[in-house]
Amino acid sequence: MLVADARAVVVHANEAAGLVFPDARPGTAMADAVPGWLASAHARHTAPLLPAQRPPAEAGTVQGAVGDRSYEAHPTPGDNGTVMWWLVDDTDHRLTREALWTERERTEFLVRSSNLLLSSLNLDRCMDVTAQMAADHLADAALVFAPLHGVELPIVSCVRGGGPSVSRPVVDPQEVPGLAEALQGFPPVPSRWLDPSAAPAWLVPDGLDTVGSIVITPLPGHGVPAGALVLLRADAANAFTEGEEVFARLFAARAGAAMSAARLYAEQASITDTLMRELLPPALRQLSGVEYAGGYRPSKDHERVGGDFYDVHPAAADGEPSLVVLGDVCGKGLEAAVMTGKIRNTLHALLPMADDHHRILSLLNTSLLNSESTRFATIVLASAAREGNTVRLRLTSAGHPAPLILRCDGRMEEAPTKGTLVGALPEITTETARVTLAPGDTCVLYTDGISEARGGPMGGAMFGEERLRRALSECAAMPAEAVVEHVQMLASQWVGSGRHDDMAVVVISAPRTNHLSAVDGHTRGRFTT
Repeated sequence: MLVADARAVVVHANEAAGLVFPDARPGTAMADAVPGWLASAHARHTAPLLPAQRPPAEAGTVQGAVGDRSYEAHPTPGDNGTVMWWLVDDTDHRLTREALWTERERTEFLVRSSNLLLSSLNLDRCMDVTAQMAADHLADAALVFAPLHGVELPIVSCVRGGGPSVSRPVVDPQEVPGLAEALQGFPPVPSRWLDPSAAPAWLVPDGLDTVGSIVITPLPGHGVPAGALVLLRADAANAFTEGEEVFARLFAARAGAAMSAARLYAEQASITDTLMRELLPPALRQLSGVEYAGGYRPSKDHERVGGDFYDVHPAAADGEPSLVVLGDVCGKGLEAAVMTGKIRNTLHALLPMADDHHRILSLLNTSLLNSESTRFATIVLASAAREGNTVRLRLTSAGHPAPLILRCDGRMEEAPTKGTLVGALPEITTETARVTLAPGDTCVLYTDGISEARGGPMGGAMFGEERLRRALSECAAMPAEAVVEHVQMLASQWVGSGRHDDMAVVVISAPRTNHLSAVDGHTRGRFTT
């Protein structure tokens, strides 16, 4: 307790006050005995004011530092204009409040950075965000290193207040103590062990003149390191504290997880694209004087592959037939697509036996029965060869809807072929039909996803074989690609936004020919339309 009168002269100081203010003895001016913040508060509190103008005692509470400690001073008016100042040491409370405030700010920063980092699965974007946030909130400049890419070291650097900059210099990480280890995922080297003056020029981004303190920490990933984070401060007097290094590692853990997830997503997307290119039906064109066209729509619009498939295997030599395959695997989605890939690869291996449809289908049946999968498939094979102005077809169905023959005058025929499923029974039976296509005639192979598509005005009616035949009759003498587009358009309009199975269609046409000529540069044979 310290008591002073209206003239700001110390009247009394108890033993505790004497320990805090050794010069506070009776008769001493407060300006000479206590810090300025307390002397000023006393002057304000003893200013000549009317009683109604004087603030309540608690309103005069002040706070200030005495050495390395912090005190609160609470005034109590006494007799004859004296004021008793009660001093409370609130250093621990202040430090606690500051620590809580700092922790709150850091937590908010980590939440904000996590949201930004996890909002994108783009690796470049994650590196940019990491460098930008680290430079703006943790240091004067930040560099984000990705693992070595060949001889190049991918770097994103950023100076506080600036934007991220990307570079791929050919440098040696060993030039920076702790950087090579951080890129390999080893624990960080303490900042106090790093000599800022030894930093190579390529480590200092443009806009930062000097380096006074360095922090290097790994960016942990999912099983493998995602890279490294380097923080730089220009002023050596503002070197990184141990607490700041620990917080930098917390931030690096979140950034590394986001970068690792983005890299993993990119790798999986690349693998998926590669597999999709193998699973997707091929683009069809004219081969050896025979016109082919195909169309495919998976059961779900967000998927690219499913259980329906088709292929056209060109003839090994001029005059020999090309093999057309169209099939429908039980089920849909990715699992069915994987099975279609196996079937297509098996059929490709059996191409030397392409002249014998039954043998190919029997061997495929045995292969599916010996596999671990319980899925079966329906398949139709078509061998097509140009003969003069006509196209000779051999058609074999294995549990599949029979192909439809559209004559150039609009007449419809069903190819007389049938057979059993592939992959369901120990032995299969097949019947092969022989059909000749005159110029302008068309053979249509399709899956039951088209004929059994449900939709229409009430949403539950089946598209049906008759509606399909009527739609095809409107396509008499049309090019193969136009027939495919017409069928797909009508089927899509029928199902609308409703659910449907995979839908595939392949059209084989005998083009209307005028004469024989040299190959057109894209197809086998000597025929043009």
